[in-house]
Amino acid sequence: MDRQLHGSLDELQRDPYPHYERARAADGLTHVAELDAWLVARDADVREVLRRPEDFSSANALVPDVMPAPAALAVLGGGFGGRPVVVTSDGSHHQRLRAPIVRGLSPARVAAVLPYAAERAAALVDGFVKDGHVELMSAYARRLPGEVIGRIAGLDPADVPVVVHGGHRAEELLFRPLEEAEQIAAAEDAVAMQLVLDRYARERHADPRDDLCTELVHSVVGEGELTLEHRHELVAHLQNLFIAGHLTTTALIGTTVLHLLRHPSQWELLRAEPERIPAAVEEAARYDGALQGFRRVTTRPLTLAGTELPAGATLFLAFGGANRDPARHPRPDEFDITRPPVRHLAFGLGVHGCPGSQLAREQLRLTLEELTRRLPGLRLAANRPVVMRPTMIHRSPEELHLTW
Repeated sequence: MDRQLHGSLDELQRDPYPHYERARAADGLTHVAELDAWLVARDADVREVLRRPEDFSSANALVPDVMPAPAALAVLGGGFGGRPVVVTSDGSHHQRLRAPIVRGLSPARVAAVLPYAAERAAALVDGFVKDGHVELMSAYARRLPGEVIGRIAGLDPADVPVVVHGGHRAEELLFRPLEEAEQIAAAEDAVAMQLVLDRYARERHADPRDDLCTELVHSVVGEGELTLEHRHELVAHLQNLFIAGHLTTTALIGTTVLHLLRHPSQWELLRAEPERIPAAVEEAARYDGALQGFRRVTTRPLTLAGTELPAGATLFLAFGGANRDPARHPRPDEFDITRPPVRHLAFGLGVHGCPGSQLAREQLRLTLEELTRRLPGLRLAANRPVVMRPTMIHRSPEELHLTW
C-alpha cells in the first residue's frame, strides 16, 4: 500500500463512523478502496455474515495493511509462529484451536483471577493517585490487561513486559508504515516475545501446570513428542492469545474512560450510582468498540444485501458500523449509559465470538470502580487533544492525559 493511500486509510481509521453511515445508507454494499474490501456496516448484514462461516471464511481476518521490508522479514524468519490461529481458521480446525482457549477463559478461571486483577488495578492507581495527573494509557491501560492474561496463562510476571511490548510492536510492524530501521527493530521485539513464548511451550510440555499455557500445549501436542512444527503452532497460538487478551482490553479501557469524561454528566451519574458500571461498560463497547471489524472472504459466488459477489471477494465486517445502526440501536450516535440493554456486536457473535469477553468486561468494571471511587474529580487534561490510533482492530486513544 503506497503512502498516499495509507494516509487516507489513516484518516478513515481515526474516525470510521462517517464511512459506516454512508455505507448503511447506500443500496447494497459499498466498496472502499482504502480497505480494499466491500464494507458491511448494517447490523443485519454483519450478523448474517457471522452466522454463515461456511460462506464467509476467516482466512483473511488478519491480512496486514503493510508488507514489511525484506530485512524485517528476514528477522521474523528467525522467530516462531506464522501458523493459522483461531481468528484466521474455519470449521473443525477453528474448533480445535478455540476449545482450549474457551476452557482456559471459563467463568471459573475468570472468577479465580479477579482477586489478582483487583489487587493489580489498585496497585497501578496507587502509583499515580497522589500526582494530580496521569497519562492513563502508559501508566495503567497498557499494564493491567497484560498482567491479568499473563497470570491466567501462567507467565512469570517478569516475562509479561517483553510479551506485551512484543505484541504492540508486532501490530505496528504489520499495520503502520515504518522506516526500514524501525521495521527491523519492531521485528526484533516481536521475535523476543516469540522466544519467550517458545520457552514456555517447551517448559509446560516437560512440566505441566494448571494454567492456560499447559492447556494449549496439551491441545496441540497431546501425549506425544514436542516437534519443531508444534512449537511454531504453539507460539502462533500464544501470540494471538496475548495480543487479543491485552491489546483489545487496553483499547477498551482507554475509549471507555475517554467517553465517560467527554460526557461529564454521565461520569457524575456513574460516580453517584456505581451499580451502573456494568451498563457503562456495555455502552462504551457499543459506542466505540476496540475491535471495529475483521475481514472475511467469500468461499463461493453469492449475494449479500443485494450485491452479487464472486468467490474470493474481500469483505470488511464492521462491528463498529453495526453498533451504530439506528435500525437496532435508537439514537446510535449518543453515548448514554442509561439506555436499555440491546445486544451489540463489540465482542463478535457466533463461532468467532470473543472467548475473552467476560475477562475484558471484568477488568473494565474493576477499572471504573477504582477510578470513580478514588479519583472522583477525574477530567480530561486541558490543551491535550485526544488523537485516536489509526487502526481498526485496537481502536483507542494514542495517549489519554487526565487530571484531578
